[in-house]
Amino acid sequence: MVKAIWAVACSVLVVLNVAAPLAYPVFAQEAAGIMDNSARIRRPVQTPSGSQSDPSYRLGAEDQLRISVWDNKELTLDLVVRPDGKISMPLLQDVPAEGLTAAQLATNIEEGLSAYIVNPVVTVIVLQVNAPKYYIIGYVKNAGTFPLRGDTSVLQALALAGGMTQFASPRSIKLIRANKGRQEVRKINYYDLIESGEGNYLLKSGDTIVVP
Repeated sequence: MVKAIWAVACSVLVVLNVAAPLAYPVFAQEAAGIMDNSARIRRPVQTPSGSQSDPSYRLGAEDQLRISVWDNKELTLDLVVRPDGKISMPLLQDVPAEGLTAAQLATNIEEGLSAYIVNPVVTVIVLQVNAPKYYIIGYVKNAGTFPLRGDTSVLQALALAGGMTQFASPRSIKLIRANKGRQEVRKINYYDLIESGEGNYLLKSGDTIVVP
């Protein structure tokens, strides 16, 4: 009896040892096939929206832009912001651009194109800044170049620059302006500026405010 049971057990082990190697390649091939199929799926590379220039810069008339729509050459264009502050694009026609950052414009274009394209990915790059601008140098918190958007006074410009530092000389501010090929220098006393408005000139494109 014992010998009969031992013979049956040996037979089962032999069958299992033979079947296992035959079954493994089938499972391995199926798994490999799944991996191969997933590898064939193309996934779009998400191009970040926005510009590679100063992200806080707000667009203005005459600025040169590059609008790139991922995987769509027909909608990838170099454009100039028109004097009315808009750009012209296929499908969308006139798109407001003035006063927006590059990232905001990219988002607006994506929203407009979503009616025609599934999940559009848009990038806006500022190729050249041609909009009116003025400059502030010296002892202010944020010296630099600023876009001139509408009427901006000297006092407003100082506020946009974060105000003066403790080392500034408020009575010796200068406004330098090009006038018919010559430099015109206007002296400004900050205390007169805030008390009576004297010296609170409206800025023109190219003006430089010097805070010594």
